[in-house]
Amino acid sequence: MKKPRVRINTKRKGNRNELKTKKLLETTGYRGVKSGGSLGEFDLVMLGPGSLRLIQVKSNRRPPPAEREAIAEFLLKTGDTVKVSKEIWVWKDYAREPLIEIVD
Repeated sequence: MKKPRVRINTKRKGNRNELKTKKLLETTGYRGVKSGGSLGEFDLVMLGPGSLRLIQVKSNRRPPPAEREAIAEFLLKTGDTVKVSKEIWVWKDYAREPLIEIVD
């Protein structure tokens, strides 16, 4: 007999992983904001000493090619004193740490 599938609220799961990412970075000295609705390329904008991290958070899978391309093509003009990093964090179910990919 098959077990019935449990429906997961994917929006809540994504929000949980975004908050987990934010808290993890805050423990290392970063401060930032989580974008509401997350309709842009990035879910989190985190500022640290001399660096800016733009982060897209995913659950269990990498983003599709069109979304990866939008992240890669995002340009931000800054001075030489600020390092900008565009990142994709993928949280697998039950994982303690995410898979982190730096996008050029």
